[in-house]
Amino acid sequence: MELFVDMIFRWGHILFGITWIGLLYYFNFVQTEYFKEAEEASRKDAVAKLAPRALWWFRWAAFFTFLTGLYLLEAISVRLNLDIIFGATMGTLMMLNVWGIIWPNQKIVIGLTEGDAAIAAPKAGLASRTNTLFSIGMLYFMVSSSHYGHSQEYAMNNLSLTDTGLLVGLAIILAVQANAIWGKMLPIITSVKSVIISGFVLTFGLSYIAYYL
Repeated sequence: MELFVDMIFRWGHILFGITWIGLLYYFNFVQTEYFKEAEEASRKDAVAKLAPRALWWFRWAAFFTFLTGLYLLEAISVRLNLDIIFGATMGTLMMLNVWGIIWPNQKIVIGLTEGDAAIAAPKAGLASRTNTLFSIGMLYFMVSSSHYGHSQEYAMNNLSLTDTGLLVGLAIILAVQANAIWGKMLPIITSVKSVIISGFVLTFGLSYIAYYL
């Protein structure tokens, strides 16, 4: 029975994750680029009718991806490694960005709550681009933690806060997140091409840290 429950949660985690990340890529790679070229009437119609529906699926898929992930983390807590720590950290920050930055500001943009859309839109855009940056590495480490697992393993009650790889990797991830909260849209994530390239660079960098430090 326990194996069946684990399987159901893994299945749910993947299903919700596909929905979440798929919509994240839709927003960043398709909708945003369309809005740059669309006529004003078409853009307003999409904001009023399309965006709210997509955002509903987006935010709840993020939430349930996180919940199922928490269960899976508890289930594998006896064999954590840097891969799953990095992946879970980025995934958690991405979910918090959805509910703490993207959704509150998008509600202003689409007119569900009052506020300055000119201020809200860039905030939501920066968090969304940051999530896109994180997503490539997050997905890599989620997979590598089980199917490659090249980094040192830890027990949940034996995490070493002096481990160089752990500290350097988390410092990089938190620095990226800090920019999402207090920073600005940097050139390395401004365009679709740049954020994809930067996502792979971040992934390779963190993978190097997990393996060599």
